[in-house]
Amino acid sequence: MATMYHLFFGLVLIAFCGAVGVVHHPIGIRQKIIDIASAEIGVREATGNNDGDRVEEYLRYTGLGKGYAWCSAFVSWCYGQAGLPEPRNPWSPALFPNARTYCRSDVCRRPITLTQIKPADVFGIYGQGVRRINHVGLVKEARNNYLVTIEGNSNDRVESKRRHLSTIYALADWIGGGR
Repeated sequence: MATMYHLFFGLVLIAFCGAVGVVHHPIGIRQKIIDIASAEIGVREATGNNDGDRVEEYLRYTGLGKGYAWCSAFVSWCYGQAGLPEPRNPWSPALFPNARTYCRSDVCRRPITLTQIKPADVFGIYGQGVRRINHVGLVKEARNNYLVTIEGNSNDRVESKRRHLSTIYALADWIGGGR
């Protein structure tokens, strides 16, 4: 009987310790991020040089001034406006740490991936010229083999796009802690 007690206590302790550090967010946090991003659609650069009041606000949120690529700063800013402290980084590859990334490369093109994608997940596009992820944005929804996205620094503005899953290099979940 003492052994069963210790076994039960041990399992309870493991379950408790496994939950330490897990942050639970309200159900609507994903929609809140998408609503914030959607309200920014149409924001444009002032001169086409990564500048303008709102663009510079996104950049300042990540510690940069005008003139820098701002797609990652936009994603970070949207999360911040929703009350989340992370991600907060202006460098696109930094939004895909192993603990948050649930697919990379060809894995993202598998049909099962569509069942995992949630609103406010972060997508990354690989740039062959720089040999790294060089553009990011937010997933609004997944439909068939396409993502409907909201992204900053796309054609010098915030816009919603439809992207085929085959163009996506990585997907990360900053709300649920990855998969």
